Amino acid sequence: MDVTNTGKRAGKEVVQLYVRDLISSVSIPVKQLIGFAKEELVPGETKRVTFQVSPDELGLWNENMQYVTEPGEFELMVGRSAEDILLKEKIEYME
Repeated sequence: MDVTNTGKRAGKEVVQLYVRDLISSVSIPVKQLIGFAKEELVPGETKRVTFQVSPDELGLWNENMQYVTEPGEFELMVGRSAEDILLKEKIEYME
């Protein structure tokens, strides 16, 4: 995701990455924060923010209290906060 400072002063922007398991075997939060980046930008500057997601970051605690990553569809969401999502992408995880 590209972040641009459109203002007249240097500033900082926080970009947050959330995940949502679309089909899970147990009840989990709708969104879980799995990453963030804080970028300093001078006026007019653009920076690209990237995230790498590991299978462990898609995991959950199952009924047997084991931490597992279940195969299935996930939605990745990027934004300034949990309420200000700017980009969404569905991915599929297979074992």
